Amino acid sequence: MTNTEIETTQALWAPTRLGRIPLAHRLAMAPMTRSRATADGLVTGLTQTYYAQRGSLAMLITEGTQPSEDGQGYLATPGIHNGAPAAAWRDVADAVHEAGSTLVIQLMHVGRVAHPSNTPHGRAPLAPSAIAAKGDMFTAAGPQPMAMPREMSGADLAQTIADFRHAARLAVDAGADGVEIHGANGYLLQQFVSTNANRRTDGYGGDILGRVRFPVEVATAVAEEIGADRVGYRISPGSPLGDIVEDDVAEVYGALVDALAPLGLAYLHVVHLGDEGLLRDIRDRWAGGLVLNRAGADIDRRAEDVRDGLADVVSVGALALANPDLPARIRAGASMNEPDLSALYGGGERGYTDYPRLAA
Repeated sequence: MTNTEIETTQALWAPTRLGRIPLAHRLAMAPMTRSRATADGLVTGLTQTYYAQRGSLAMLITEGTQPSEDGQGYLATPGIHNGAPAAAWRDVADAVHEAGSTLVIQLMHVGRVAHPSNTPHGRAPLAPSAIAAKGDMFTAAGPQPMAMPREMSGADLAQTIADFRHAARLAVDAGADGVEIHGANGYLLQQFVSTNANRRTDGYGGDILGRVRFPVEVATAVAEEIGADRVGYRISPGSPLGDIVEDDVAEVYGALVDALAPLGLAYLHVVHLGDEGLLRDIRDRWAGGLVLNRAGADIDRRAEDVRDGLADVVSVGALALANPDLPARIRAGASMNEPDLSALYGGGERGYTDYPRLAA
């Protein structure tokens, strides 16, 4: 690194807090699905090793974890909707704390990005409207078209809110420092704010206030259950993942952020896709902690975001996946491991817990 780059990266090393969650510095691990849970949704000893290895990062946000059987979209993703998966997560939380970091469990309900054969009950997926997403879902029988979802009834809405609430309680009772509500990447909560997945004509659709209503009700319930200062919320404004179309990105996310702000959440996690004006607008609206995921950016650019006040914490995905000792590598100006793209999803230790550390 040059002297200028070293000075810039110093911004990363100051301790901070996100709500109740203390962070030793400003680098967090972004949530990444790895599809290594058991068939019944349990994390394993290998999961403990994976997260504990990355304990020099200040906060580890876990892979998407379904708050109900209806929330599962992919094979071998973990759940946290009853006692057995919660107990398995406790072992992970203990390992992460022993390694010196904090653990935030991401609650991910995929909505229509699903196929019944990947779920324990085989039911049609839930969604704001009965509109199937374009594209395929990988299943045990190979890729299959996304299934036609069932439009959520009033009872479904209430039950899903209760599911998020219950999962959040299980998470913190299992030792997690907090939860992150996944409102991004084309999954259920983003489906509600979109203009192509949500065609409802009741109070949960139509205009912008209707479309943001359900996500805000989920966040409100979770905050009531475990304390707002343990809750994060992730957004990806304008992301087309999951066959999402958002015709009014600036307006809908302005309204969503404004509606979430009074809850006093621990943080807002923004997946940045290049619209600098929108990012600045969100920062100006959000007085609380802001975690920024500027995908593909180098460390110096991410440090600039902290130095300039655009972010309080930055989350890193592939860099943390392939470099369990990432903070040490940054401080040393060392080279980085490249991720094994063939081992991102499923499998065992290869491409998961076998990346070499700097000391080796």
